[in-house]
Order: sequence, then structure tokens, then C-alpha cells
Amino acid sequence: MKTHHPKNERIKRRYFDYLKEAKRMDTSSVDLVAASIAGFEQWSHYRDFANFRIDQAKSFKAHLAKQRNAKTGAPLSKATIYSRLMALKAFVFWLAGQPGYKSRISYADAEYFNPNANDSRIATARRDKKVPTVEQVTHVLSRMPVASDIEKRDRAIIAFTLLTGARDNAVASFKLKHVDLAARSVFQDARDVRTKNRKSFTTFFFPIGDEADAIVKEWIGYLKDTLLFGPDDPLFPATRVALTNAGLFGAAGLSREHWKDASAIRRIFRSAFEAAGLPYANPHSLRDTIAMLGEQRCRTPEEFKAWSQNLGA
Repeated sequence: MKTHHPKNERIKRRYFDYLKEAKRMDTSSVDLVAASIAGFEQWSHYRDFANFRIDQAKSFKAHLAKQRNAKTGAPLSKATIYSRLMALKAFVFWLAGQPGYKSRISYADAEYFNPNANDSRIATARRDKKVPTVEQVTHVLSRMPVASDIEKRDRAIIAFTLLTGARDNAVASFKLKHVDLAARSVFQDARDVRTKNRKSFTTFFFPIGDEADAIVKEWIGYLKDTLLFGPDDPLFPATRVALTNAGLFGAAGLSREHWKDASAIRRIFRSAFEAAGLPYANPHSLRDTIAMLGEQRCRTPEEFKAWSQNLGA
């Protein structure tokens, strides 16, 4: 059974390079585009992109409408379908200007990937976010165990996120040297930290409350004094995996390595909120928690602007 088309692979490589270098998309965003194109290729039995016809776009839209989520079994959401179709629309539009394709594909052909107006409105509608209050996050912190190094780290991650509003991918890549407790600041250095759009900037701890502040200070002291971590070691080290007494691989304390992404941090948030009897709040939602607190505390537009700017990029 055919699993790829050599010509398609070559033009896709050029397109992905265009997205990274010219459009400055990050790797995770390019991967999502690649997955959308791969789904279309598989559906079309790896037909040469140069043979694209508008009927394919129409049929593929109907195909997506019948698909179901592999994990839940539910129909694909309007937002998921919309994002896949928009990725394909942009790809075909780009193809229409490439040698070997522009004589066979017109720019207007890409428009046939547009979903109908009603589905587009549903997919792009703004929805109210579920934002935890500072009191709820503080409650979660109070319920978290701290018997092991891993438990201490997990609690410190949530406290640090509340105190700084840092994005989860940045939190996963901070080093000890990036935090200045005396100045109550964090240097988000794009050379080391996975910041949004790879910008470097300094932010300061928000006046959230003594509990989160104390947890972060205690954690950094524990890393330095007990675990003997140095400036270039991770602020939140990944879990070390080793063979347990039962002969199975499992958690065996902390490593001296960073996490490769933020998925573990999101799992920590989910477990902590569920254990506290609260709905799951993802790490990013704490940025909204801080913004809402700023709306309550700031007395002038200038104060709120400074508060918002301290959230960083």
C-alpha cells in the first residue's frame, strides 16, 4: 500500500522550511500543519499535489465532518476541522505560486477549503475561559503533599507559575540562575528559556501573597543547600526514571535534566486540581488569574498597563 509520494515529500520540505524561516513559525506549529497535510494525503491515497482539483477540497471537507476523535470517539470539533482546513488552504495557496504547480493550480482553488459560514462562526467564536481565583490556587497549594522531592517540586511549580505568570514551556526550561530572589525577578533569557517568539525579557514577582512566595523561596533553597544544584541546573528538574524494587521502571527522584516540553507540567496541574476537588485549570489560565487580580488592585490605567506588561510576551 502506498505510504508517500516522493514529489510531494520534496515540496512539503520546502513548504515547512518556508513556514519556519520566512513565516517564523515555531516547530510545534509547523508540526500541526504537517499533520493536517498528512491527513489529506492519506485520504487522497498520496496523489501528486500537482493534480489537485477543487472537487478534492469539497470531498475532504465532507470526509472530515464524518471523522471522530480517536481518544473520545466524539465527532471532531468545529475548531479542529477549521484549523485543519485553514492549514490546507494556506498550503494550496502557496503551491499555486510554485514552479511546476502554478500552471496547474490557481490561487482561487485554495478557497474551496473554506468551511461554511456557520461552521466558521462556531469554530472561531470567543468563549468564556475557566479561570481559577487566587484563593482556589492557594487552596490547591495547601492540599499538595511535600514528603518527597518530586512532591516538593510539583508544589513549587504551581506556586512559581502563580507568582510569575510564566508560560509553561518557559517554566519547564528555566535554570536556577534565571531567578533573582533578592530582586524578586525572573530573567527569561531566550538563549536558554523557551519563551514565546524567543524574546528575552525580565519580569518581577506579582504581589500574590506570602504563601506562594515562601514556597518558591523554600524550593530554591532546597535545591541549592540540600540537592547542591548550581546556577546552570534546572529550576524544576525532570523526574528521574529507574528500575524499582518490583523490577519495573518508575519515578526515582529528580534528575539534573530539563523537561523537553511542558506536558509533564500540565499533568502536574491536572492532578493537583483534581486532588483538591477543583476543576482542572491549565498553567496558562493562571496568567488570566493574575490579570483579573490586576483589574481589582490597580487604581489607574497606567498601573494596570504596567501590571499587564509584567506578564511578558
